[in-house]
Amino acid sequence: MTVERHEFASDNSAPICPEAWAALLGANADYAAAYGEDRWTARVCDLIREIFETDCGVFFVFTGTAANALALAQMCQSFRGIICHQNAHIHTDECGGPEFFTGGSKLLLVGGGNGKIDIGQAKALLMCQNELHSHKPGVISIAQATEFGTVYTRDEIAGLTELARANELFLHMDGARFANAITSLNCAPRTITWEIGVDVLCFGGTKNGTAAGELVIFFNKQVSREFDYRVKQAGQLGSKMRFLAAPWLGLLAGDVWLQNARHANRAARQLAQNLQSEANVEIVFPVQANAVFARMDDRLMRGLHARGWRFYKFIEPDVYRLMCSWATTENDIGDFIRDVILNH
Repeated sequence: MTVERHEFASDNSAPICPEAWAALLGANADYAAAYGEDRWTARVCDLIREIFETDCGVFFVFTGTAANALALAQMCQSFRGIICHQNAHIHTDECGGPEFFTGGSKLLLVGGGNGKIDIGQAKALLMCQNELHSHKPGVISIAQATEFGTVYTRDEIAGLTELARANELFLHMDGARFANAITSLNCAPRTITWEIGVDVLCFGGTKNGTAAGELVIFFNKQVSREFDYRVKQAGQLGSKMRFLAAPWLGLLAGDVWLQNARHANRAARQLAQNLQSEANVEIVFPVQANAVFARMDDRLMRGLHARGWRFYKFIEPDVYRLMCSWATTENDIGDFIRDVILNH
């Protein structure tokens, strides 16, 4: 029987990292206050403010889709639009969540190379969206890292935040893989968020080593008014909140979140290099975070599938995504490369 291997299918396929698991076990003792009134939740909020070097509103939700959709709903009235990349996760992979929770906001799609919003296209769209019969733009949403595994530079984000301010828009950052972006840029978190005008960050923990739980961080605290009610109404307020919060302590204490991201990024670079040098496989996008996008023909794909490897086609007709995580090993990479060479 073929053994299924999900090492490169998604960073969601990875186990909970040891530090997050130990912190979760540590919280599972005795009784504690419910609905976020516990010491674990309070400590995570304090650590986030220390890491970002600013006072900010911090809220827990269960999933990345909930984080993005509820954050956008908080910023965007139903008659307003959300400017995002045509391949953004909020457009392609959230089942209309942003539109549903905003009550009717429209995603306004723009293009751009390597999964990044082209600022010229965003400006052109804003020039067209200026009359009563169209959705009025309200938010620019970017992903950091992007769906194609690339990373916005500080200057690129600054250009978009300046555009947002000039047009009285908010700037939302989908940071499902924010840790990978930070380690790729080797910068302080503040320098690519609130310091250059990001209003809200959805900070992902699941892909970095937790089992569940994402953070919605409001740097613009005026926007966060009564967000706790929105979270509750959407069924995202955890009663036993300490079990969402405690694994975050395992990540944030001792910079484990950064160590995990560095490991995943290094693994992706190694995987890409080996695919190119040993198997002559084309890598489609720059490898800047923990994703590798490789071009594979049907024969190679069928051979890898027959050997149990599971991963996703991302772009028709022949571009597949390979994800690395904190748990990716050199043996995993070696096994995969050997099977690629065998079937190439």
